[in-house]
Amino acid sequence: MNTAELRCDGCGQLASPEHIARRLQRLEWSTRFRPVHIGTLLLGAAAPQNDSEFIYSPAGGWTGEGRLLLGVAGVTLEGKPAEAALAEFQRGGFFLTHVLECPVEDSQRAATAEFLRERLPAALTRIRRSLKPKKLAPIARSLKPFLPTLASAELPCAIVLDRENPFALDADLAPEAAERLRNAVAMQSVHASG
Repeated sequence: MNTAELRCDGCGQLASPEHIARRLQRLEWSTRFRPVHIGTLLLGAAAPQNDSEFIYSPAGGWTGEGRLLLGVAGVTLEGKPAEAALAEFQRGGFFLTHVLECPVEDSQRAATAEFLRERLPAALTRIRRSLKPKKLAPIARSLKPFLPTLASAELPCAIVLDRENPFALDADLAPEAAERLRNAVAMQSVHASG
């Protein structure tokens, strides 16, 4: 069978065997640290290209999105093995998923919005049937056009936004957006317990 004819069921891109193997590896990593009860589901657009940015990478040494999300959860990294940091993230009730479970290949970047549009219904079904978070926070600018779909999707959770927008953890001012996300999640938690 010609691999050019295969599409990845996690992102919709044309997929090589290496692409599928990488997706399965990342799914294994993330499943290991999925909380039983998800308090906050962090919804990204596409998985980061580098494992160092993927929060569930067992190698630790996080950069980019991974480091920002650990900060949002209040996880400190100094003197802590990667597994302990990820366990703390898990105990905090946080879970990260992406509409596109794989990084977008450079050759297919122009089709990102179309891939998101195609994969969003499956992601919403997974959120409703399996993940069932208490709150959902979109964390990528490219999800902005899909906020009306999220709002009308009858999700079993509150949607936490950054002034009517996703928290732009993929933008130049990502640290500031991460701090606003941390505060918003904390406020939601206080209101839920109060």
